[in-house]
Amino acid sequence: MRRFGCLFTLVTAVVLSASASFAQDGKLKITVRPKEAYIFVDGKAIHEGRSRSIPLPAGKHTVAVMNYGFKISTQDVDITAGKTTDLNVVLQAYGGTVNGPWGRVYLGGGWPHAAVLSNGTKPEYLVGHVDEMNNDFWIWKQELILPVGHHHLTVTKEGKTVWEGDVDVQANKKTSVDMSKNTQKTTEWSRGTKLKDLPRFKPGMASATIAVAPVTGSFSASAGQINCGDTSNLTWQTTETIDTNISNVGAVAPSGTQGVSPKATTTYDFKSTGPGGTVNGSATVNVNTKVDASISANPAEVHYRKIGEKVITQDGSTITWKTSNAQDATLNGNKVDVNGSEQVKAEPADTSQVPEGQPARTVDESKTYTLNATNTCGGSATETANLHVTGSVEPIPAVVLQSIFYPTDYPDQKHPQVGLVKSQQLELATLAGGFKKYLEYDPDAKLSIEAFADIRGSKNHNQDLSERRVERIKQYLVDQGISADKVQTAAYGKERPMPKADVKNLESTNPNQPPKARLKNVTGDWYAYNRRADIVLLPSGKKSAQFYPHNADDSGIMWQIPKPALKKVEAVN
Repeated sequence: MRRFGCLFTLVTAVVLSASASFAQDGKLKITVRPKEAYIFVDGKAIHEGRSRSIPLPAGKHTVAVMNYGFKISTQDVDITAGKTTDLNVVLQAYGGTVNGPWGRVYLGGGWPHAAVLSNGTKPEYLVGHVDEMNNDFWIWKQELILPVGHHHLTVTKEGKTVWEGDVDVQANKKTSVDMSKNTQKTTEWSRGTKLKDLPRFKPGMASATIAVAPVTGSFSASAGQINCGDTSNLTWQTTETIDTNISNVGAVAPSGTQGVSPKATTTYDFKSTGPGGTVNGSATVNVNTKVDASISANPAEVHYRKIGEKVITQDGSTITWKTSNAQDATLNGNKVDVNGSEQVKAEPADTSQVPEGQPARTVDESKTYTLNATNTCGGSATETANLHVTGSVEPIPAVVLQSIFYPTDYPDQKHPQVGLVKSQQLELATLAGGFKKYLEYDPDAKLSIEAFADIRGSKNHNQDLSERRVERIKQYLVDQGISADKVQTAAYGKERPMPKADVKNLESTNPNQPPKARLKNVTGDWYAYNRRADIVLLPSGKKSAQFYPHNADDSGIMWQIPKPALKKVEAVN
């Protein structure tokens, strides 16, 4: 009784376990046409077709039905625990007839219901099952006919590989494989010479012929030599293939075109595989990584001149650069187009203003423009162009303004050119030289000349006298190269005499110290100061120094109170 109780407990446990397992699983009831088609579930070879019930865990499963010579059927199926799911699959015939050269493969040694895959492990590589390839009795033939060449066969059942190996198929020969012993034997197959235009799949009552189409293909590159960044188009065409791969590209469609832009010389190896074999190809795309570049400055010599705070001359130059086989470029570190030009101006490193009275600063320096061109393939080129800048930075030109003094009653009406003595001519010459330079700084500048006379003589006489004095000065400046429109004049006669107190102050600070005799003659000195012409620089308003030129060789003639003799004045004129 004790033994019976143990046995009852064991049976009960087995029944409960089976019930629990069925509660977690479901079933797939599948019917296929043609009945020889093979069923794969989740990539695993299960069994050839007919009507079959397959237990499966609950959930989603991928079911593929495959028969060589037919289009594969792949679909997802939801399995419900404890229930049966029905599935009916009818395959559509595909592909034309097959021609040789070919050979026959005979598989023996067991596993008649195992799937046979040629050159791959996916369902698409199925060529049949063992029971379609293991008979050679009289008129009943079960034969696998493969294209001549090397093939790798995989025999699999329910997710397990039961045999695999390489088979070299020879024209009109039979290769017999004993899978249990893992041996092969090659014999003549004279029937192969008589066969032609075979259908891909021909079943019979006790026979089956599977004729696998050969793989064909081509592969090429549109350009075998490209510059960096350019594109070469890879083009390929295949027939009867499942998987196609191009090195450095990856998996691709069985036929197509794809542009490639390698950064270095690259060889693309092509491989396309199907049940009937493999086609290979190769194409090399050579990449020119060399960058060519040039840069120039036109003109290469430019001039710069600055006076005071004003730039007087600033020549321009055009920096032009060209590259080939480059994708990026910089000019002195700044990103630019790979081909282009840039306008630049002459500009020295130091453009600061030179203070008045200081010597001019000479400019003589070169500026380097560096072009760096690169491409994404690692190529680079560096070129330079030099721009030579010459010139000067100058202070504002000094215009020495010194009032001009005349002898008593000169110039007179008979001698309008006499009276501007040599020392005063030198003052005006100095003024003219400085003013012409100043016009480079300020082209709008002018000189205003205001002439006077001492109080002796009538109003009209002195007015005429002062007009002659101012016109003589203007004429002299024009003779020195100053345009007449740059000199404006005014004559005041004796209307605006300089006060004696002003004369006294001027003499006290005069750098040209007067003789004591002249200082004692206050009236004579006052007369001398009023026989003058003041000069004003416009628009600055800078006025001439009014110090009497006591140290001039001809100052005595000018200071003389009575009118000097004509000959004496002409001697110093």
